[in-house]
Amino acid sequence: MNFVVENLTGMKALTDQVVAMDLLIAAKSGVRNYAMAVTESGSPEVKEMLTKHLEEALDLHEQISSYMVERGWYHAFDTNKQLDLNLKNIDTALQLPTL
Repeated sequence: MNFVVENLTGMKALTDQVVAMDLLIAAKSGVRNYAMAVTESGSPEVKEMLTKHLEEALDLHEQISSYMVERGWYHAFDTNKQLDLNLKNIDTALQLPTL
């Protein structure tokens, strides 16, 4: 997106927030998939490898969620704040000019 348009519309911050949320959702999916794979693995070697990947996925999830919490984009432990933020983001998106 054009730098001037991003600044005028406030889309830069919203875009960063959307990208971070997409990454967080993908990390959660990875954690879930690795956890399931660990429980289904048939050999100790495969289980050990998948467990290492699961730990890395958990670390990544922690890094992303901490990044988002620091910026006020994610309120995992306060659903009211998260709901308010989601509603604000919806309002912002609805106010964007259509092309």
